[in-house]
Amino acid sequence: MPWFRAVEEFSDAKKSSESKRDDDHDEEVLPRVLEKTVLPKITAFVKNVWDPLSTSQTENLVQLCNKVFEKQVQSKSECSRTKQDLINMVVLRMKKSIEEDVFIPLYPKSAVEDKSSPCAEFQERRFWSAVKLLSNVLLWDGIVQEDTVRDLGLSKLLNRYLLLNLRNTAPGPDNIEKCKEVVACFPQRWFRDLGSGSTLPELLSFCQHVLQCARVLHRNNRSGETEEAVLLLVKVKALRTAEQLIEEYKLEQLKSVIRR
Repeated sequence: MPWFRAVEEFSDAKKSSESKRDDDHDEEVLPRVLEKTVLPKITAFVKNVWDPLSTSQTENLVQLCNKVFEKQVQSKSECSRTKQDLINMVVLRMKKSIEEDVFIPLYPKSAVEDKSSPCAEFQERRFWSAVKLLSNVLLWDGIVQEDTVRDLGLSKLLNRYLLLNLRNTAPGPDNIEKCKEVVACFPQRWFRDLGSGSTLPELLSFCQHVLQCARVLHRNNRSGETEEAVLLLVKVKALRTAEQLIEEYKLEQLKSVIRR
């Protein structure tokens, strides 16, 4: 917008000015304007308009927050109260969405064996809606504190809802496909510096489920899906569990994956 460009040009001119004084606060004008006018407006949109289940809305909101916060870098406004109010509202809305929008019914296995039955179709729709919310929650990694994102996405959503559904689904190819979509949501930076061959504490139950699926698939001579299960464990750095399966089932071709 014209007003933004005008203020930005004014601030940039002050930064490059040779006569700039140490006590000159003119270059703080843009961050202050953002703090006083833009951040409260975004916070109101988050509170009253944003739907955490909408991927397009979430992606746009994350992109907007990144751009606004970038303008506050190296500014006294960087850790301002209004910025924290916005982040707190984002967390509050995600918590509310997890508590109120997520519902995955657990029917008897006999009721969902037929994939075209109303029960099976409804359960599938609710599961994938929850996966979509998981993906949207994890988009906030890097803006919202990592511990908070992991608590919302992994502890409250994955372990409380999604994993329950996965355990109630027959451990076949469909189950592994669901696990792959869940893992695709995780930010890869979470796993870069993990040592000791173990995954994140919040993913231990999920990895145990993948392990059990792999064993059932191997017994049913589904070698392709068994290997996919091992690769999922490697992707989340559950290397000891992956090595256990490789040794147990003589999957020599996967040993090189562990060593990377």
